[in-house]
Amino acid sequence: MSKTTIALEAAVAIVLENTPKDVPQSNRQRVTVDRAFAQILKLIAPRIRHFVRQYGLTAHWEDAEQCCAIAVHRAIEGYDPTKAQFTTFVNWQIRGELQSLRFRLMTDQRPSAKKVEATTVSLSALATSPDGDEISPEAMIEDEFALERTEAAASDYLAEGAVSELIDAYVDQLRKVGVEALRRRPRAKKAAATVRREGPFKTVDPVALEQLEAKLVRDRQIVERRLFDSATLDEVSADTGVTKERIRQITKQATKLLTEIAAEAPRFEMMADDARRAMPPARPRRSIAAAKQVSLLPDPSALHNRLSHIEAIEAERMAYVTPALPVAQLVMH
Repeated sequence: MSKTTIALEAAVAIVLENTPKDVPQSNRQRVTVDRAFAQILKLIAPRIRHFVRQYGLTAHWEDAEQCCAIAVHRAIEGYDPTKAQFTTFVNWQIRGELQSLRFRLMTDQRPSAKKVEATTVSLSALATSPDGDEISPEAMIEDEFALERTEAAASDYLAEGAVSELIDAYVDQLRKVGVEALRRRPRAKKAAATVRREGPFKTVDPVALEQLEAKLVRDRQIVERRLFDSATLDEVSADTGVTKERIRQITKQATKLLTEIAAEAPRFEMMADDARRAMPPARPRRSIAAAKQVSLLPDPSALHNRLSHIEAIEAERMAYVTPALPVAQLVMH
């Protein structure tokens, strides 16, 4: 390496050493960085003059020097000694900044552009701020709510995946119960003989199994639309051809089974907790002892029963009563 390259490496090392990332920079470190940065600009001054002349910006010398200073700052920030020397980083940064300045200040100087009278327009010059500064395209198209929408979309995606897995577990449970019921269903003698020949694993009728799968597909659609898509009974009934009463029964049974699956499976623990928090508090049930304390007779202390009393008619007084009447009767006065 040349002496200039060695001196540049040493000055850049001083700048990086006195630029902490986790703690605030002290005044002594700031002064040291400024001195090292001035030394770097002094060492690469011939290189800066060469590039300014090469890009034809001698008429805009002050602007070109400012752009080169910015390029040095960016080169130091992106410097990685394991990839290349600092001279490589600073050369590319200076070229990029001067090329950008040339596009902003001058028309295209290429012969092919002169023939067709083409003019290069900088995208940064399309809009300006109220202070007169140029606004970059990145600032013009920046979306303030992009992060919120991205997080919401990711949350919806994860929720849809969890709901889909929960419904799959529900359908698998129904399939398991349905297949077991089909195996226990009595069959004809010929079919039973066939089963004995084929073995215990061929006991399910294929036609009945297809009907079960069709029913599971229908129930899945009903559960998805009714419980998770908030579809009305009329919409679900029109799409599936199932009566509204049957849809109510299916959704009621599905809600109970889904709650049990979510409570038992660890992967659905969060969904079960949210469902329990969203459910209204259960009404307290009356105990059997409290139910026994309720009398079947009217309350004599009630307002509408205060003017009545019970009188027993003895057997000897039954002469004044029709024989068809019982021995004792209740007379309300």
